[in-house]
Amino acid sequence: MHCSSLLSSSSSHVLLSSRKCTSDSSGNFFPKFVTLPKITTRSKHLSRKFCLSAGMEAMEQGFGKRDLGVVLGEKDAVIIVDHGSRRQESNLMLNEFVAMFKGRTGYRIVEPAHMELAEPSIRDAFKLCVQQGANRVIVSPFFLFPGRHWHQDIPALAAEAAKDHSGVSYIVTAPLGLHELMVDVMTDRIKQCLSHVAGHVDECAVCAGTGRCRVYEN
Repeated sequence: MHCSSLLSSSSSHVLLSSRKCTSDSSGNFFPKFVTLPKITTRSKHLSRKFCLSAGMEAMEQGFGKRDLGVVLGEKDAVIIVDHGSRRQESNLMLNEFVAMFKGRTGYRIVEPAHMELAEPSIRDAFKLCVQQGANRVIVSPFFLFPGRHWHQDIPALAAEAAKDHSGVSYIVTAPLGLHELMVDVMTDRIKQCLSHVAGHVDECAVCAGTGRCRVYEN
């Protein structure tokens, strides 16, 4: 299993690497990095554009319209994984996002999972996907940045879950990261909270009932 992605850049080049998974003696999978040839660009700004252009291009062409030659089939499944929380309200929000994601994309098999602290686990979600006919599972971390959970924990848990289902392949995708559309999400959140404290709109679903969406003054 592997996927290629932009890992680093400088003022004169970007470095592409192929991220492959290797297993240790216990069967856990961890990333292995293999350096590919450098790609030269004319400026440091171009390398950033190269990394982030996918989001903008998709936005310009319309949601779900960008054609990369890869389409989710009827037997593909998506598991959206967050960290998991002891607060049930937080865990339930993942269910709401999964429902929204499924409705917007039209993907047939989409399941929520929590890395730890709550159910369903990645193993549970993987099993549900297979029961619905999936023969390939896309594990998509609902995380901002590629920390230890993405490098180690989620790949190990996905590999462990896959052991129970011979013939079913899987991939762990990149986290949300530096995606251009995240700027729009943050801008919308800021405007929503400022509009609420100004008395123009109600609290958003995140702040509702907490009383925390207010201006603090010393």
